[in-house]
Amino acid sequence: MKIDAQRLQRELDALGEVGRYWDDGLQLWGVNRLALTPADGAGRRHVVERMRVLGLAVTVDQIGNVYGRRSGRDDTLAPVMLGSHIDSVPTAGRFDGCLGVIGGLEVVATLNDHTVTTLRPLVVAFFTDEEGCRFGTDMLGSATATGRLALEDAYALRDPDGKRLRDELDAIGFRGDAPVRLPPPHAYLECHVEQGPVLAHAGVQIGVVTGVQGISWWELTLHGRSAHAGTTPMELRHDPGVVAARIHVHLRDMVASGAYGQLRATMGRVQPYPGLVNIVPSRVVCTVDLRNPDEAALRRAEADLAVAIEQFAGAEGVRVERRQTARTPPIPFAPEVQAQVAAAAAALGLSHAPLVSGAGHDAQELAAVCRAGMVFVPGLYDGISHNPRELSTTEQIAAGVDVLLRVALHFAEEPA
Repeated sequence: MKIDAQRLQRELDALGEVGRYWDDGLQLWGVNRLALTPADGAGRRHVVERMRVLGLAVTVDQIGNVYGRRSGRDDTLAPVMLGSHIDSVPTAGRFDGCLGVIGGLEVVATLNDHTVTTLRPLVVAFFTDEEGCRFGTDMLGSATATGRLALEDAYALRDPDGKRLRDELDAIGFRGDAPVRLPPPHAYLECHVEQGPVLAHAGVQIGVVTGVQGISWWELTLHGRSAHAGTTPMELRHDPGVVAARIHVHLRDMVASGAYGQLRATMGRVQPYPGLVNIVPSRVVCTVDLRNPDEAALRRAEADLAVAIEQFAGAEGVRVERRQTARTPPIPFAPEVQAQVAAAAAALGLSHAPLVSGAGHDAQELAAVCRAGMVFVPGLYDGISHNPRELSTTEQIAAGVDVLLRVALHFAEEPA
């Protein structure tokens, strides 16, 4: 039993039409379904309709997570859950997150085609605001469902325009009635594009994901003193832009030092105010993204960076406000799931290799409550993601979902 590769591609393409935009620089169509915007609402309704066509019973919980349930031969058993997310960054392609959701629905469609009913129920899920780029907390929906984030704290989050998350859920009609706390599934499986170059460079067809590296997100507000660019001597300035620049360079130096293991560090946002060519900014808001598969090394990097930031700020006479917007430790995936992914790939004649995920995923939140794991497929253009050039071939994504199907069947037939 194998999935219908062309149907999978058609369904991915259909969802990719929702929130489509034209990127003038790349001369390509991209996707913008930022969480809880009208485009996200339209994408949600599109997927819910597909769930219903496949005969799934759909529920929406209080944080907007959506679950489509297929009954099993013994409906009292905990289900096997397949899922991911359909929200996107503002400059996305068609695959990130969506492959896990549409791939899960393709597993259901394949079982329907062959009139197969599994022992355990199957649930296909998509979670609210996995990306975190609107409300500042990634994996928001799955973190709330598994108890890491309190519902009221999630509701109170605001986007850069001051809009409250709870109100935005209401605006698109996806603040559901189902309790947000998720009863632990029997297992959770997620198929995803790698979003990196490792599989493509190695010529490997399937990634057996061993876990997700730790992630630490900070928002820094650097308070200086606004001044005229022409009349204020350099030695009399308190320029937060200088501090932001020193922090940015220091991040690269920390990585290059090798003192923090496999540290990755990024300053993805630097926003000066008022942002005018002839005014020394009064403040700068910037972000720091630290990632490391080693928790001890990540903590060491956090501590050392905090000291360096205060030193740079003190030298410039700038005051620092630091806010932790997200923090997740490295998460290992269940050995049983890894073994089944490898076995399924081998049975299908697909090359496979273990690797750690560099990006965060809903699977890391589900790993707190059940056995969880992921299937990675390679992408073209060095696996570029969060970009309209994001692309995996029909053959690549079909191979990943065929593995997903086999692994799902294995766990869905496990008795109590």
